[in-house]
Amino acid sequence: MVRTLALGLAVWLAFGATTVAQTIHGREGITLPPPPAVDAISVADDYFGTKIPDSYRWLEDARSLETRAFIDAQNAYTIRYMKQARIHSQIADDLDELENVSEGRIPLERADNYFFRKRLAGEQQFSIYVRRNWTGQPGTSKDERLIDPAKLGRDPNTSVSLEDVSRDGTLLAYGVQEGGADEASIHIFNVKTGKALEDELPTARYFGVNFAADGASLYYARNNKQGTLLYQHALGTRVSRDSLLFGHEFRGEELTGDDLFSGVVTDDGRYLVVTIRRGVPARRVDIVYRDLTKPGSPFEVLVWGIDSRFNAIYARGGWYVKTDYKSPKGRILKADPGIMPDVWKTIVAEGPDVINDWSIVGGKIYVSRLKDVKTETTAYTLDGKPAGRIDSNGIGSSSGVVGRTTDRYGFYNFQSFIVPPTIYRIDTLTGKRDIFFQTKTPFDSNQYELTQAFYKSKDGTEIPIFIAGKKGLKRDGTERLLMTGYGGFNVDMEPYWSPSTAWWLEQGGWFAMPNLRGGGEYGERWHEQGMFDKKQNVFDDFFAAAEYLIANKYTSPAHFAVEGASNGGLLMGASIIQRPELFSAVLCEYPLLDMLRYQKFLVGSYWTTEYGSSDNEKQFFYLLKYSPYQNVKSGTAYPAVMFFTGDSDTRVDPLHARKMTALLQSASSSGRPVLLHYSQAGGHNGGLAVDQQMQDDADFLSFLWTETAQPRPGK
Repeated sequence: MVRTLALGLAVWLAFGATTVAQTIHGREGITLPPPPAVDAISVADDYFGTKIPDSYRWLEDARSLETRAFIDAQNAYTIRYMKQARIHSQIADDLDELENVSEGRIPLERADNYFFRKRLAGEQQFSIYVRRNWTGQPGTSKDERLIDPAKLGRDPNTSVSLEDVSRDGTLLAYGVQEGGADEASIHIFNVKTGKALEDELPTARYFGVNFAADGASLYYARNNKQGTLLYQHALGTRVSRDSLLFGHEFRGEELTGDDLFSGVVTDDGRYLVVTIRRGVPARRVDIVYRDLTKPGSPFEVLVWGIDSRFNAIYARGGWYVKTDYKSPKGRILKADPGIMPDVWKTIVAEGPDVINDWSIVGGKIYVSRLKDVKTETTAYTLDGKPAGRIDSNGIGSSSGVVGRTTDRYGFYNFQSFIVPPTIYRIDTLTGKRDIFFQTKTPFDSNQYELTQAFYKSKDGTEIPIFIAGKKGLKRDGTERLLMTGYGGFNVDMEPYWSPSTAWWLEQGGWFAMPNLRGGGEYGERWHEQGMFDKKQNVFDDFFAAAEYLIANKYTSPAHFAVEGASNGGLLMGASIIQRPELFSAVLCEYPLLDMLRYQKFLVGSYWTTEYGSSDNEKQFFYLLKYSPYQNVKSGTAYPAVMFFTGDSDTRVDPLHARKMTALLQSASSSGRPVLLHYSQAGGHNGGLAVDQQMQDDADFLSFLWTETAQPRPGK
């Protein structure tokens, strides 16, 4: 088969395959030959007496010569499209101005110094910096670069993450990642000497890397298919001799590969706290801790065996816990170890708006709530008395306040679709704010507006939607509109800054984002309405958003583009299959599409707590009903589609996009392009070099903009 594919590619490239099947027509004059020929080799699985065929099972093997030939042929086909996209060079030039700017991230404060990541305009990756003795006044300090990824190797897609800094500010732990992979190697740098230590943790998936209070050792949780294990590494010793502290089982209960946990040392250095999350999203969270002042002491239980989510912070001698236990929108309790949460003292009661973030900084509890998906942050004393609030700068997303319980200062950022990010430092004593870092992008926010509306979904549920566009932009159904969505994993989708979205708005397009069920915008019940057998609610919410925008003349189906990634890629797959007439162009990134087999690959088994599994008879039938890959119908006029994935995605297996590309190309009768954009470096975790990111963004924007142009007569 590989010889057939390779020969077919050579012939196709040489002669254009114009004699086979129908010519493919993109908008704005783009013409393509039929897609590369792909062998359909049918196999079938038996699910509880139901036989399910799969013609492209062979594409699951990423390393086979046949699959690599398929990827090469598809990439060549996509390149052929891009060479005809007249707007591509303009987009690339525009993105160079929007993306090639200096950016910063929220810092860690240690010993009056601030450690953070920053990327200067013209650089490919973020470096790690320190800002010493900053007073909050401009020009009072200079940032010093500590770790430069450009010096770590030749690959521009090598990135670094800031994991932790020792309490005295002397040692820095950082991760090194290749492309968009989740895995990283962990390194230690001595800030005083400017030299790296010989200690190195091998490349793996880590959940938390923290220094011990004395800086002489490191706690880390490493995850693989067998599960998560928590270790302590004494600096200057071999990793093979690291001490295993927690894993395998606890209190007679086995910890499985889907139980993810991390360890963190409390700010006073007394306790090592382990938080165990059962699945993604966690159906249950357990918390145990060890008293580090008593060497060799056993782990004790803060909370165990309750099917709810808990998050704990130890501050000034007390345990504070945020939970949705008997409070789906969240509350904060003062915990008493050894006693059930039912009798813990309430510090911040559940209210009408969901608590989406919280922290304790400087002895104050900062609680961020979503009021119809708009952030409101209130401060409380440790006994629950109101102690002020942080005002937001209009509609947008404001992060929670980041800092240690012992720090005087905390940090948060604000951003939206039309406002680039600004990082603020807040004085917990006075409430005074200073700007720590501001992204300066050539984008005039004053020319645009961001509004919120509400519409009814199929079952009558009211759904919020954010809509952004130029002030005065006409609404007659002729303008292009790009809509994104997610709807899953209890993730709340708030307005965020994106250079590609900014470009779309600058060209006069609308941008929209509905807050679908399955997310966390209104608490756990909102999440539950988009899980398991209720997943169709998410899709219906998205389709109703499209119908609302069309009815209100923001756009029309011919000018309607949608995009989503990961779980949002599943949403795109459902949009293609269930409502192909609603949309003209679909960008489906790093997607889940074969919902009968997703749990068998990479970390897919984590997500059975969200979707269910085809290994369960009841769950199989509802998964089959909506799984995009199993519901492609030959002869259907599907919209233009670009699948976007890459070899470095170690979270959602790229096999989903490979298989769906082949199947959709063979099935669609519309004559619209179905493309696969397959990167050798791209992955779920970002980390791409700026030049590579700009190239990828230019490709997908060129596709979406071109395919939402006015259709040519007769096409």
